[in-house]
Amino acid sequence: MRYILMGGGKTAYFLARDFISKGHNVTLIIRNGDEAAALSRQIRATVLHGDGSDPVLLEDAGARRADVFLALTPHDEDNLVACQLAQSMFGLPRTIAVVNDPENEAIFQQLGITVAVSATRIITTLIEEQTTFGAITNLFPVAEGRIVVTEVRLDADAPALEKTLQSLKLPEGALVAGILRGETVIVPRGSTQLQQSDRLILVTQPGNYGEALRILMGEDA
Repeated sequence: MRYILMGGGKTAYFLARDFISKGHNVTLIIRNGDEAAALSRQIRATVLHGDGSDPVLLEDAGARRADVFLALTPHDEDNLVACQLAQSMFGLPRTIAVVNDPENEAIFQQLGITVAVSATRIITTLIEEQTTFGAITNLFPVAEGRIVVTEVRLDADAPALEKTLQSLKLPEGALVAGILRGETVIVPRGSTQLQQSDRLILVTQPGNYGEALRILMGEDA
């Protein structure tokens, strides 16, 4: 495959080195001239000095033949513009942008970027995956982090006890997909009443995860 990487630093270096080791063709676009010159001596890749959102430079980088464009700069707006240009002008089939502000992740996806990756969100998720918070366990992401699945145990002081699911008014994009009650697995309905020690399989989007937990478990969740 042919990769174009826009951005410098250790991340670009190690990614390029890894791609090359697997037999891929790599072109790097680096804004800093000194860094570009140094990197060209360190790695077996084509290294171009300039702005990755410059159509002429993208042409020189082989954007018409590339398979993946990866934007790695610390500036979200630069990453977005370069990815959009690679798609619209050169028909590049797959664009991947690093998103420094996690709130921009959904915006990038709405604007057509194939994959938007928030390092902050990934690190947060990895920490949460390895942590148990009392009655909250087994948190893991699916669909590239757009959905999280959590097991929630209802203790004696949970506000959701003795209430039906339809009366809880969970936020849009959150649902209880299953209930483990002792040895019994329940596929819940709106009329299902929650009981103490129920273990709920909660499916949410990241943005409404906290609100759903508060409704089920209280303000301390």
